[in-house]
Amino acid sequence: MVWFPRAVVRAVVAAAVCAAATACGGSPGAQPPQTTPAAPPPAVTTPPAPDPAAVGADELGMVPILMYHQLSPQPGGEYDQAPAEFRAELDRLHREGYRPITAAQYAAGTVDIPAGTHPVVLTFDDSTTSQLRFTPDGVPAPDCAVAVLEEFAARHPDFPARATFYVTDDPFGGDPRALPWLARHGYEIGAHTATHQDLGSLDAAGVQRELAQNVRMIGAAAPGTEVRTMALPLGSSPADPALALAGSWGGTGYRFEAAMLVGANPAPSPFGAVDPAAVPRIRSGLGRVPFDSAYWLDELAANPETRFTSDGDPQRISFPRGSAGDLAPRWAERAAPY
Repeated sequence: MVWFPRAVVRAVVAAAVCAAATACGGSPGAQPPQTTPAAPPPAVTTPPAPDPAAVGADELGMVPILMYHQLSPQPGGEYDQAPAEFRAELDRLHREGYRPITAAQYAAGTVDIPAGTHPVVLTFDDSTTSQLRFTPDGVPAPDCAVAVLEEFAARHPDFPARATFYVTDDPFGGDPRALPWLARHGYEIGAHTATHQDLGSLDAAGVQRELAQNVRMIGAAAPGTEVRTMALPLGSSPADPALALAGSWGGTGYRFEAAMLVGANPAPSPFGAVDPAAVPRIRSGLGRVPFDSAYWLDELAANPETRFTSDGDPQRISFPRGSAGDLAPRWAERAAPY
């Protein structure tokens, strides 16, 4: 065994410690760095919805469901509008505190709009190119209904581009881009039968064929699309109204939460007495037809207490205590009378 002087041993140990400290990015004799625990992130809190009484909430009031057809510079039918007229109607709706929801949201009672505002449902029948067509670049062409909605929403972010399109089996001139585009951009796609048949003139098998084929087409064109509502062509119900909501044909089934009429008046609250097989709509003719959208918007403005007014909390249903009898029993657990 070889013995080394103590001074040599101390020198070797000191050198080793120095080398280890340097390799770790420290300095000889440095203490390990002290770390301070990171402060927890601030808690995210959602401000409570306003007091229902303060905003005059009444979620048992009426909801305008507007029905559009063609958008044309020179409207040729009683249900048609010029693009400028459509923009003016959107301006009025926004100015008077309406905020759009889809027909499916109405049917399901998922009315998620700010406190003090009123839901409106914009629906378009027949899937014409005046509602949606594309430029060569693949964007909605100017003055089609979708382009007007998108432009309006860009200028008014609190009024989102949200609507329901009831389509037949040759939608939007047969353009294969149309249904996928609508689905990607958050619009609802609803059924309007395969060939726009008067369902009141068909037998039970014919009704189910028209609707099942239509649902099959939508699913093939825009995979993953859930078809939740339908609009009755000509406003005509089948002899058995239940077939407008559920049935099957050729191995394809369908089940809708609501069937829309042509109608001439606002719809009841989704939390009230709604017949899902016959939900009324208002024809938007701006004076060309009796009881059109201009008429009813005037009526609702003159009688604001009749409108559905949101409490800002989609988990509760607020209304004046005196209206409690208007609430459908299935919604009782969410009731918040005041």
